Formats: sequence, C-alpha cells, structure tokens
Amino acid sequence: MAIPVILPRQGQSVETCIIGEWYKQVGDQVKTGDILFSYETDKASFEEEAKEDGELLAIFFEEGDEAPVLVNVAVLGKAGESVDEFRPGGETGSEHNDESKEVAVVSEKETIKEETQVVLEEKPEGKVRISPRAKVMAEKMGVPYEKVKGSGPHGRIIAQDIEVAAESLPKLTPLAQEKALAEGLEAAKETSGIGGRAAAADLIAYNPVYADDFEVKKLTNIRKLIAKAMHQSLQNSAQLTHHMSADARKIMALRKEFKKKLETGEVTQNITINDLVCYAVIKALKNFPQVNTHFIGDSMRWFKKVHLGLAVDTERGLMVPAVKNADDLSIEGLSSQLSTVAGQCRKGSIDPELLKPEAASFTVSNLGNYGVEMFTPVINLPQSAILGVCTIVPRPKDLGDGVYGFVPMMGLSLTYDHQALDGGEATLFLKEIKEQIENLTI
Repeated sequence: MAIPVILPRQGQSVETCIIGEWYKQVGDQVKTGDILFSYETDKASFEEEAKEDGELLAIFFEEGDEAPVLVNVAVLGKAGESVDEFRPGGETGSEHNDESKEVAVVSEKETIKEETQVVLEEKPEGKVRISPRAKVMAEKMGVPYEKVKGSGPHGRIIAQDIEVAAESLPKLTPLAQEKALAEGLEAAKETSGIGGRAAAADLIAYNPVYADDFEVKKLTNIRKLIAKAMHQSLQNSAQLTHHMSADARKIMALRKEFKKKLETGEVTQNITINDLVCYAVIKALKNFPQVNTHFIGDSMRWFKKVHLGLAVDTERGLMVPAVKNADDLSIEGLSSQLSTVAGQCRKGSIDPELLKPEAASFTVSNLGNYGVEMFTPVINLPQSAILGVCTIVPRPKDLGDGVYGFVPMMGLSLTYDHQALDGGEATLFLKEIKEQIENLTI
C-alpha cells in the first residue's frame, strides 16, 4: 500500500520550508532509514529519512520549492500504485500535474483575455523551469524560452506563456537559439533571417553596457529574513547607541586562570573572554531589570529570568539563539550552553524556537575577534536593548599619582530603544556592565 512522505514541522512557528536536495529520484528503491531529501527553515537545515521500504513513486515538490509543513511531498509504495489521492491540494512539482494545470489554463484562455507581461528584460539566473509541451512549442516557434517568465505552478513556463511571448519576442532560428542559450545573447531589433527570424549573426549581449563583469544572484531565504527583520527593527523603534570602554585587565587575568585550570583538569570547559563578558552582563541585568524587557507598544514584558541571546555568525547567515534561564548557570555552565547553541547554529541543528526574537530577553553581539573597535548593533525586536562587544585596544589611562600607562580597554556599544528606556537609564546600565567587567568575581 502506498504511503505519503510528509514534510515535518520544525517548531510551532514554522509554517513553510524550502526543499533542498532530493537524494532519491522517482523509481528508486528506498530502504527504511535512507535519506530522502533535505529541507530548511528560515534558520536551520534538516534531512528527512524514509520511514518505510518501497519505491519512490512520486515527488510533489522540486528542489528550491517552498512547501507548507505537514503536507505530502512524495509517495512511497509498490510500482504501479496510484498516487493521485496523495497530491497536496492539486499543486505539485510533478510534470503530470503541471501539464494538467497547463491544459486548464489554455482552455480558459479562449474565454478570459488577460494582458500579462511575460518577457524578462534582463538575463535570468538559475534553473529554467519549463513544461515539455511548452519547450516543444518554443522550439517550433523559435521563441527563446529562457527569457520568458513562467505563470505556471512554481514559476514554470507553460504553453500559454510561449504563445504570448511569441507575439512580443523576436523569433530565432534553431542555430541562433543554441548560440543565445550557450553564450547568453539576445536578438537585436533588426533581424536578417527568413521570415523575420533572428539569425546567429543578429545576436547581441544582454547588456552591452556592463557586458559580463557582474553576476546576478538571488538572496538566500535566510538573508531575506535577516534583511526584513533589520529593516523592521529600524523602522519600528527609536534606536540610540551609547559607547563606553571597560578596563579589561581583570577579565583577561580571569581568562588566563581558567586556561591554566583547563590544562590541569580543574575545569572541563574552555572559558573564553566572551563567556566572561556574558557572565558580567547577566549580573548587570539583574541589577537593572528594566533593560531585561520586551517593548510591545503600550506595555512592556519584565522578565524574572535572564534569557540571553548570542549573535552567531554562520555560513548561512547571522543567527541569534537564546540560552534560557542563563542567570541560573555557573560560569562553566554558561560557557557550555553558549558553545552548544553556537555549534548547533553552525551545524543547522538548532531548535527553531530558540531563534525566535521573543526567545531572548537581551542579546550580546561580540565582534571583538574581528578587530572591530566600535559599531552600532541593531536591536532584535521586541527586545529593549542589545550590547555590542568590541575588540580590546591598549589606551592611555591614569594609573594614579599622575602616572599614565597603556591599559587594555574593551569597547562596549549599547543600542537601546528610546521608547523603552531613557538615556539616563541606558547610561547607568552600560556603566554597570563596565564595572562588572572591571571587578568580575566568579
């Protein structure tokens, strides 16, 4: 009996996922535990294993498609079994379904006349999706289908698109079509081929001004979400940044002590400068609970516990996982938790619920390892503030009795929502962080 392969839900807030790569194709034999496909949410990537043995009878969503969670994405079973009952809402990534939709569109075309613009003005990027019928039609009519914007499911080019394009695009000879596709060319306004078709000699570059000195790449799903979140943050809050420096001698000394303890086996966790800074920030937040808040318009959430967010740079983009109840942890426990969530982000196995902006009550973004001396971090709304940690730089300081010397100073940049906090409160909180760093005790 045929069984559907369902796209899992990874977290209660996840509604859709992007299909990554299919490791099995229609007709392949599958064993329980075989990896069928990969998929990703806005922050993490996963792989789905087969739950049963069988033949892969159908695939409903192609690589790169955005699919709703908890829907059928494929079917396993025995050869010859019907898969129609498992098709998700009549929209699939299969050729059969595209063709049936195409027939419906073409039949309606006789009664409904719509003016649609289907021709792209610049060179498209990525895989060109076109139904077999449309491709045959394009070749017969001499239409360069790679320049046509599809109106079928998932942007696939269908027969109607080719018919509309044929009325506006110059027709190409077979040789010109091959050359245009291989070299990225288009037909000039004046053509010399038979019947007004563009011959190979009539082809020109898509953009003669820039030629081939650039490449157009689509934004990844995570980059789109980051861009949207950052724009909304600046649009929907009154952000202001205060800068201050902290004497880093004490915290650097603690780092050396923990490093020696790690070597002797007294501790099992590699305590870093960032761990110590986060530990100091948690102490400061306990003394300034008004900063450990969410601003939600006409009210604020005051958290009883510190849920610390940590900005993590990954190959897929910036992620901000939360360490829940961070104020209950020892320095070793905090270091372990920070290391764990950062590693999960880089591997793509982090719990999506921990990446929600609401999961953390305050965030730390450390660019010290990159040598950044000062920056303006953007608040992860609805949080009221975010701390930017900068690199340690030697600066002159009064050592007492008129003696000055160079002291390692750590830059601190606090961005806060002026709707939630006054400037005085923010300044005092930043000063508290400075004092905690300079006088940190474990």
